[in-house]
Amino acid sequence: MRSDVLVVGAGPAGLALAAALCEAGLRVTGVSPADPAAPWPNTYGIWEDELPSAELAAMLQHRWTDCVAYAAGEELRLDRVYGLLDNPQLQAHLLAKCERGAMRWHQQPAGRGMAHHATHSSVTVGDGTVLTARVVVDASGHKPVFVQRPPLGQIAYQAAYGVVGAFTQPPVRAGRLVLMDYRADHLDAAERQQEPATFLYAMDLGGGRYFVEETSLAHAPAVPFDLLKQRLHRRLAHLGCAVTGVDHEEFCLFPMNMPIPYLDQLVLGYGGAASMVHPASGYQVGAALRNAPVVARALAEALNKPDASPARVAKAGWRALWPAERLRKHRLYLFGLQTLLSFDQVQLQHFFAAFFHLPRKYWGGYLSNTLTMPEILQSMTGLLFAAPMDVRRGLLGAALRHPLLFVRAATGLG
Repeated sequence: MRSDVLVVGAGPAGLALAAALCEAGLRVTGVSPADPAAPWPNTYGIWEDELPSAELAAMLQHRWTDCVAYAAGEELRLDRVYGLLDNPQLQAHLLAKCERGAMRWHQQPAGRGMAHHATHSSVTVGDGTVLTARVVVDASGHKPVFVQRPPLGQIAYQAAYGVVGAFTQPPVRAGRLVLMDYRADHLDAAERQQEPATFLYAMDLGGGRYFVEETSLAHAPAVPFDLLKQRLHRRLAHLGCAVTGVDHEEFCLFPMNMPIPYLDQLVLGYGGAASMVHPASGYQVGAALRNAPVVARALAEALNKPDASPARVAKAGWRALWPAERLRKHRLYLFGLQTLLSFDQVQLQHFFAAFFHLPRKYWGGYLSNTLTMPEILQSMTGLLFAAPMDVRRGLLGAALRHPLLFVRAATGLG
């Protein structure tokens, strides 16, 4: 039986799009090497205002109104509500939508082969079964099964090691979320100057449980987990709060600046496969939830046209996912990330202190990718004038070192 859409992958992005496709009335088939109901291994934090509906906002397991960052000797109050998604609830919610749409799942690897025809595409899965659909969506992650990208350059990775558990004393104030704490008093001068900068991401989960995570925002090559773990325990020892019980260890590693896939290919990407990670923050799940209905509508409209083909339908999906304005903004974000990669510990702290002193509309919109292009340029100009001289030199130096990247980002040409 031919489906309208074959979705490869069952992570948060794949399930979000599959659920939206089912709600759009399309016949959907899914392929995943793991059980789609298998627990997601990582925690997902998100700003509450990034969630596209009250229904999804109700799926926050925790909410914090006391949110802060620490940089350049300042405690920076972040007047914005942050939340932690209830993974089992969100996953069950998306799977229920898929079930109501009579979606069929095949628990198989999907990479044995693909062929495209005038009216459909076919995918051969691990046991030799051939599945056909009018269009294929690859949501299999950062190393996609089918989606093709330009040659990779230097890839910067966000890496983090974290612990959910109990401590001899609270590592963070009751009811508080620490988005980033760049204080490095637990390191000696040589370590602060020579080793990659990392920060603490921490939250009070209630009931005597806390989540603490040592994070490298972006580095090439990736900061090793062993170093992050060592840094975290040294930081905790400096705070006088050793770990007394571990409920969960978390290891996160993902690319921040993967190239945008070829937008003329016959397979549509989604999530990590479509390079949807935000280069400014490393967040993706909010964008996957917000964009899923938009992409689903675009696919449904394209499939309803009499001249529908895998090429035309995939093209409609790519246009919905990566319109010209979003591509321009993405180039600016990549330029910003490239600049941060060149900063030392002191410059990073000065940068984030100036960044979070911008009006919330600008720093919040920048992190959520909700600003218009003129607003992004305005926020970057405001930051340039407000930042200390070492940050200004770094920003201007990056434009001189990467002139083509800067011009393409600022003008949208190329």
